[in-house]
Amino acid sequence: MEEPDDRAGGFRKETVDRLLRLHFQDRRTRVNGDAQLLMAEMLNVFVREAAARAARQAQGEDRRTVAVEQVEKVLPQLLLDF
Repeated sequence: MEEPDDRAGGFRKETVDRLLRLHFQDRRTRVNGDAQLLMAEMLNVFVREAAARAARQAQGEDRRTVAVEQVEKVLPQLLLDF
């Protein structure tokens, strides 16, 4: 399935580009399209994993819905894993 031209891995290319540029010192640095696609794929994996872990945390607490509290609980370990 192909992504629309303005999306990369489910994220808008502008969003991925801005996230990449947050750490560049030179504002004129350009980002390769392949780098944007790779970053978008990593963001996609990260978000899916965060959602899955938060859902498991909510199940462990006998909750039917995931709240911010469950995401906050799994976030430290998730960041260490990535």
